[in-house]
Amino acid sequence: MAQIGYLRPLVHTPSDPVDYYARLDEQQIALNQHLGKTIRITFLNEKACCHCGQKIKKTYNHGYCYKCFIQLPENDLCIVKPELCHFHAGTCRDPQFGEHQCMQPHIVYLALSSDIKVGITRKSNMMKRWIDQGAVRAIPFLEVPDRKTAGEIEVHLSGFIKDKTNWRKMLKNETSGRDLMEARAELLDKLPAGFRSYLISEPELYEFRYPQLSVPEKVNSLSLDKEAEIHGKLIGMKAQYLIMDTGVFHVRKHTGYKIAFEL
Repeated sequence: MAQIGYLRPLVHTPSDPVDYYARLDEQQIALNQHLGKTIRITFLNEKACCHCGQKIKKTYNHGYCYKCFIQLPENDLCIVKPELCHFHAGTCRDPQFGEHQCMQPHIVYLALSSDIKVGITRKSNMMKRWIDQGAVRAIPFLEVPDRKTAGEIEVHLSGFIKDKTNWRKMLKNETSGRDLMEARAELLDKLPAGFRSYLISEPELYEFRYPQLSVPEKVNSLSLDKEAEIHGKLIGMKAQYLIMDTGVFHVRKHTGYKIAFEL
């Protein structure tokens, strides 16, 4: 029987392998137990903002209406470019949001998804962030008091190491053979003296294994904007993707789409 609702990002817990759930509104659907079975996702020709619920024709920034996109603090430019945080200038879209999300301890990390990359996340959000990126290994590098400082360090280090993931290689499990601790040692020499007090001296190495029966030979992206129904045998989940024998479906990108989900 199909379950109907507005699609939300995949939910996961860091077990071995990672445990995945699809989410329609507040319904959660366990996915790991359905590996190897056919799933069907049907677009019901309706979209709604994931924040205010307004019916819309187009979503912005993965699930928002235009008004929420231009007004909510989670959609401000400083979220994707944290070095531009303007909380200190008193111009944050929502100071309470800034206090709870940005003026909190942040981690600058190194993660291996395709190649080694540098990134940042709230300290309380590390595991979720790494799994959402499809990391197979990760280490915290520095712990800083706020998002802006983390962003400034990330910008500096991105001059020496990538800050993006090749999503196609990530889904095909094509990862670099570089060692995270060796990369950390190399970057230590690039770290300005003013940031060295934030260094985590003995970082823990985290490893992740994803539920996958096989690896897709070709990474064909599936979209509900191009076809109203997507179906195929579920062969895995990684990051925010459902991997099927017919292609890969980016769930977060379709946040706010009303669908029928059939297992």
